[in-house]
Amino acid sequence: MAEPALACHALHCRAGGRDLFTDLSFQVHAGERLALMGPSGSGKTTLLTTLAGLLPPVGGQVLVGGVPLAENPGLRREIALVLQSYGLLTLLTAAENIEVVLRAAGRDPRQAIAEAAAALERLGLGRHAGHLIEELSGGQQQRVAIARAIALRPRVLLADEPTAEQDAANRALVLDALIAAADRGAALVIATHDPEVAERCDRVIELRAAVPRAQGSPAR
Repeated sequence: MAEPALACHALHCRAGGRDLFTDLSFQVHAGERLALMGPSGSGKTTLLTTLAGLLPPVGGQVLVGGVPLAENPGLRREIALVLQSYGLLTLLTAAENIEVVLRAAGRDPRQAIAEAAAALERLGLGRHAGHLIEELSGGQQQRVAIARAIALRPRVLLADEPTAEQDAANRALVLDALIAAADRGAALVIATHDPEVAERCDRVIELRAAVPRAQGSPAR
C-alpha cells in the first residue's frame, strides 16, 4: 500500500504555554477527506499550522509521503494551507494573488493566468478577478484564498474553517471545490465547526480538552 500523503506520529503541540495534545497520531491518504472538529481553543488551527510545517511541534513528527517534514523543508511546497486570516496581498487583484503564487511554483505566465481565472470561476468569483482584495467582502476574500490553494494542485490541502464566512450558496461552492480537489488526489484536512462539512468527509477527528480521539471515526 502506498505511503499516506500526510501522517503525524506521537505529535505533541503547545500554544500559549498550554499543551493542546501530547500523543496525536493519524494519517491521510491521497484522495481522502478528514475533518478536524472541536470547540474553540481545542487546537485545530495550531494542528494545521504544525502539519503545514509553519510551527514546530514540541515532540513527534509530521511526514509527507513517508518523509519527515522537519528534515525536508522543501516538502512544504507540496502543502497548501488556507488560514482564517487568508494571507492575501491587498495591493493585488484577486487574480494576481493567485497568479503570483502559481508563478512562484513554476507555472509559466500564460498558464498561471488561465489557471487563476479557472479557479476563481469555480468559486463564483469570475467577475471579481480584476478587483483589488480590499474591494472584496470577507467571504469573497476567503474564497480567493481557497481558489489560490486549489489552483496549486497540492499533494496535501489544509483548510481552517473554510466555510465560516460563507452564506449557504457559497458554502456549497466552497465544499464542492474542496471535495473536487480531493477527488483529483489531494489529501484534504478541514478544521471546522460545521457538521455539514464533516458529513462530506470520510473521517472525523474530535479534539477536546487536549484529549483527541486520534484514530478518527466515520463521518457517516
